Amino acid sequence: MAQAIWQGNLVQRSRTISGVFLLIFAFFHFLNIAAGLVSPEFMAQVQEVRKLFTGHPPGQIILFSALLVHGGLALWQVASRRTLRMTVAQAVQLFFGLAIPLQLIQHVVFTSYADGVFNVEDKMSSVILLMWNSPEIWHQYLLLLVVWVHGCIGLHMWLRITTWWRPLVPYLIGFAVMVPTLALAGLITEGRRMWAIYIVPGNAEAIQEDFNWPDLTEFAHLYRVYEVSLWVFFGLLGAAISTYYLRQLVRKRQSVRIRYEDGPELTVERGLTLLEISQVNGVPHTSLCGGKGRCTTCRITITDGSDSLPAPSPTEARSLLAVKAPGNVRLACQIYPTSALTVKRVYRPKGRRQVHSAQGEEKTIAVLFLDIRGFTSRSADLLPYDVVFLLNRFFDAIVPEITRVGGKVDKYMGDGLLALFEMDSPEASSQAGITAVGNIGVALARFNRLLASEGDDPVRIGMGLHTGTVVLGEIGTTDNAPRTLIGATVNTASRLEAKTKELGVELLISERVVQMASFAAHEAKFQVFELRGVDQPVSALPVPHASVLEMLLSPHPDSPDPLSSQPSHL
Repeated sequence: MAQAIWQGNLVQRSRTISGVFLLIFAFFHFLNIAAGLVSPEFMAQVQEVRKLFTGHPPGQIILFSALLVHGGLALWQVASRRTLRMTVAQAVQLFFGLAIPLQLIQHVVFTSYADGVFNVEDKMSSVILLMWNSPEIWHQYLLLLVVWVHGCIGLHMWLRITTWWRPLVPYLIGFAVMVPTLALAGLITEGRRMWAIYIVPGNAEAIQEDFNWPDLTEFAHLYRVYEVSLWVFFGLLGAAISTYYLRQLVRKRQSVRIRYEDGPELTVERGLTLLEISQVNGVPHTSLCGGKGRCTTCRITITDGSDSLPAPSPTEARSLLAVKAPGNVRLACQIYPTSALTVKRVYRPKGRRQVHSAQGEEKTIAVLFLDIRGFTSRSADLLPYDVVFLLNRFFDAIVPEITRVGGKVDKYMGDGLLALFEMDSPEASSQAGITAVGNIGVALARFNRLLASEGDDPVRIGMGLHTGTVVLGEIGTTDNAPRTLIGATVNTASRLEAKTKELGVELLISERVVQMASFAAHEAKFQVFELRGVDQPVSALPVPHASVLEMLLSPHPDSPDPLSSQPSHL
């Protein structure tokens, strides 16, 4: 996961690193202002500590480099965008990123620049008093607030892919609101205190001299520097906007025409896949895998212009071969039109339900098949109501062991069930599956003791547990499409469960489950099985009684005990 958050090119990484530095600077700036709630002396002490990092050349170089890099990349983002269509969060980020320099330039000129050129006192109390009785004080607070909001949104967009970030979000939102609120309270407290001292007759001149405030000539110089800096920024912004429209014009001249049979005719820019062209222009186009070439639901028949397309890539060719597609059929997510095409969508969304990538999701999870042994012959001697009664009692006994660890029963199949463990990671899913089957073994033994006390024969079961990639999606009619799973993993788990009958064991657990859960077992205990309908042999561990599974497995020496994080009755 640490690698995932640092993925991207040099531009993306530079924007992230520079943004983190600026957010840290804004955080300590807010803390410095908030210190005014305690005392002026504490505010000065906090500023001295802050200056240990930003008051010397190395810290200043890092700070201003981060500022220039981040601002420059914001302009670059404007110039390099393909379209102005964006999410609300992206629009807010871009707006804030461009609005910050408008206020930051003035802040830098009248603080850091004034201190360096005219030796103006830059203590926090002096700066607050200098701006207090004017709108400028609120402009500067708004600047810090915009920087803070911009940084918090950027931080969330960056870290939201991690597993540890989401649980912290509610607390971090409160923290993000509290920091600028305390700073505002500190600003008002210190501003009122300093202004009350300043308006006392005879104090104004002494304070101005003590703080070495700029005279009229120096103020005029500072305003000239501010105006020049502002025009430089507007010039750069204008250049970025001009570059964007120039690139739009060039792309338009290099555009291609796409005609959909039973659909619109579009003139679009090059560089997008046909599926992206459909999505950007609102053309309904089925794509269950999200445009990754892992399904063929986006395929199209090319009736004109196929000669201009390169041969299918290995990924596309493999998918087309699986459905025995003719030569003029291609995957819309894999082709980049460079000349005019006439196409026909093989599948189109119909009815009220719009087909999109969210309806088909690939995930690596543990899958469990469970079946009661000999139930058909047993139920032949029972009345129908007694059969239902026995099954419901059995499921009441074992299903809670599945749900207790976060799993769920996908479907009941008479005297059996299919369960899945849809967790945040394959590791957690495998750990939950192992815990569940072990606890089911304990629950079954308890249930059989109850049956014996009632004079009934015990129930015997077979279970197959396997971890692999499945497709989770809505399968059914438009008005009745429950979420379920399909894929080779489901078939493998089913075949493992069927194999337990032949072996006379309660459980067959694949080696992949054990490895993914960071467990270890003696290799000699695993057996290799040729399963009907499964392409590759499967290594699995036969377990005579699932209740003793814990004795056969031990946590990997370098890994924490996976079962310790799950409720267990083992």
